[in-house]
Amino acid sequence: MGSWKHGLFSVSLLTALIFVFVCNNELWEKKRLLRAALSNASILAETCHQIVQGKVFYPTENALKTALGESTCYEYVVQSHYVTETLSEEEAGFPLAYIVTIHKDFVTFERLFRAIYMPQNVYCVHLDQKATDAFKDAVKQLLSCFPNAFLASNMEPVVYGGISRLQADLNCLEDLVASEVPWKYAINTCGQDFPLKTNKEIVQYLKGFKGKNITPGVLPPDHAIGRTKYVHRELLDNQNSYVLKTTKLKTRPPHNMTIYFGTAYVALTREFANFVLQDQLALDLLSWSKDTYSPDEHFWVTLNRIPGMYVSKLLTTNTHCMVNAE
Repeated sequence: MGSWKHGLFSVSLLTALIFVFVCNNELWEKKRLLRAALSNASILAETCHQIVQGKVFYPTENALKTALGESTCYEYVVQSHYVTETLSEEEAGFPLAYIVTIHKDFVTFERLFRAIYMPQNVYCVHLDQKATDAFKDAVKQLLSCFPNAFLASNMEPVVYGGISRLQADLNCLEDLVASEVPWKYAINTCGQDFPLKTNKEIVQYLKGFKGKNITPGVLPPDHAIGRTKYVHRELLDNQNSYVLKTTKLKTRPPHNMTIYFGTAYVALTREFANFVLQDQLALDLLSWSKDTYSPDEHFWVTLNRIPGMYVSKLLTTNTHCMVNAE
């Protein structure tokens, strides 16, 4: 009987010790994060005081954490001030998908990602195959902290002005279409972009297009005609990567399409994304575009302007006006 009581006492004591250990760990974690928050608040208070005094203030350190390092994901997200809860019902009902194509400058990418990150959205990041291992590792480590962000399943060695730049976006678009997040628009960016509007403002702006794509463009100006008139080839080597223009003439566009010229950066509906990835018209245009220069500047807008598909004559005219106004 004494042995039974002794065993019960030992189990109870061990349970109590484990409980105390866990609680202390949690309290220590919260204290550490509180100290970080107070440090940031102290910097802000000092900045405000100096401004009121009419003095110029130069902080001695960056208040924002810009590297994951040895921190846990929880520490990093809190100290870097990521938004972790949806800020409004309107934004919750209108999730966005982002394509981010990058190859260098991790800190710049990190600031972009923090600025556009929202828990209801979904993010696909395409890493240039030619990027350094250190850069790739840093990006992978960062994305591992966010369940709604991931690397593209297929990576391209991207050549500026070549088909690989468009293919990088398409690889991510395919992954995003397979995502369970019910996103309304996909927006493509590069690592040197930065938003000028909040997520809510972007949502409200996109809602105004009532399910239409944002792919502004015009008939090719004189300087852009050669991009699709002559065959171009991507050249890759260890020292340099570029697109070479040849004197060989290209065949006419497939299905007698009219080629338009516009921006490579667009906002696309999910319906249009499926069309781009699956419809034979889109697949044929992609194949034809593989030896053109900067095909991402004609691919989206040309598909969007196929008569009877996604844009009416009235909307086409209005889009032209918007481009000219800008």
